[in-house]
Amino acid sequence: MKSAKSEKNEKKQQRSPRTGGDRPGISRRRLLGTAGATGAAGLVVGGAGGAFGGYAARADDGAALTSVGASAVPFHGTHQAGIVDPAQAFGHLAAFDLVAGAGRKEAVALMRRWSRAAEAMTAGRTPDDDDQVALDAGPCSLTVTFGFGRSFFGKAGLADRVPSALVTMPSFTQDAIDRANSDGDLWIQIGADDGLVAFHALRVLQRQAAPAARLRWQMNGFNRTPGATAKPKTVRNLMGQIDGTNNPKPTDKTFAAQVFVPGSKGADAWMNGGSYAVVRRIRMLLDSWDQLPTQRQEEVIGRRKASGAPLSGGTETTPVDLDKINPDGSLAVPGDAHIRVAAAQSNGGAAMLRRGFSYHDGYDADGTPDAGLLFIAWQADPSNGFIKVQSKLDGGDGLSRFIRHESSALFAVPGGPSSGEYVGQRLLES
Repeated sequence: MKSAKSEKNEKKQQRSPRTGGDRPGISRRRLLGTAGATGAAGLVVGGAGGAFGGYAARADDGAALTSVGASAVPFHGTHQAGIVDPAQAFGHLAAFDLVAGAGRKEAVALMRRWSRAAEAMTAGRTPDDDDQVALDAGPCSLTVTFGFGRSFFGKAGLADRVPSALVTMPSFTQDAIDRANSDGDLWIQIGADDGLVAFHALRVLQRQAAPAARLRWQMNGFNRTPGATAKPKTVRNLMGQIDGTNNPKPTDKTFAAQVFVPGSKGADAWMNGGSYAVVRRIRMLLDSWDQLPTQRQEEVIGRRKASGAPLSGGTETTPVDLDKINPDGSLAVPGDAHIRVAAAQSNGGAAMLRRGFSYHDGYDADGTPDAGLLFIAWQADPSNGFIKVQSKLDGGDGLSRFIRHESSALFAVPGGPSSGEYVGQRLLES
């Protein structure tokens, strides 16, 4: 006879089907979740009101989770979750270093623990040694993504298995990097559409890191909540600019080649289906930015602030015309505009998939906001992705006067685990 707990877990699994195939860029479930969030907000405002009204709506244990709460992203698959899936409302990034004396054996045990916990939490089940923080919540589109830093391989006795694309990140002239908040042996990216669910996952994995690894750095981010806009829109960053319009799309013929490592039978075969994550904490100098008139801000970016349309004309999704000339003979998109300098056609076709979070870590003593972007870029080869583009931006991007890169890291993110596997198994047991 099944226990009530096992029956409850089975119901959650039924709501959160998991497959081993590729994930779509935007699932029907996530789109329905966005619409559901809008409806739920209307009910709270127009219903009984206050804390009692909200509690009454959740008091019946038999009531179905909201569509946002029930939305799940499979843990298993060709690629790890959290790369092509829509960015969630809450994010946490954390890097860990192996402790002295820990090696391959300890790393295997840790990745087993982490993968088992992530598999359970992304399906809405309770992990081992649960603290019950998210006990009454569904999976809320939780994704957990794991990666390995270059320093990990030597400590784990795998110096001969460092993939050729996992290069040392070069220094750029505009960098102001805090090395204590950069790099790391192991990396975790967590995203969820509920803040408690995201924190719960972070806390569980942080506790499980002992005794093999210790926390090196951790950062918190956010995006717009599903349902906050009338229809799904490209996100805005803290400068008020629409950010991500020119991201490669899963429907593009070149998407897989740009984002994911192609199949290989060589020493790097353990990275098949994986990707490389460049992580940068980019502080926005918002006080200086806000002093610019809107027209000047648009010239710095190369897009209309309200609509995201390129200054060369059209709508947000209209391809930018870098050759267009204004009636006065000036370039429609200024020579140092961010979208011109960063464009694929300005960088030999180099492209990357940006999937970041905004952050705000309070204020400096003089009232300056410590806020900006937790930039995460995914690519099949960092040297032909972020590094190539940033080298161009470093010397001629008008936006560089209003941002500061303060943290930097590069991680090899292996392909997704098959059922019964843990993340990194093909590396650690090869």
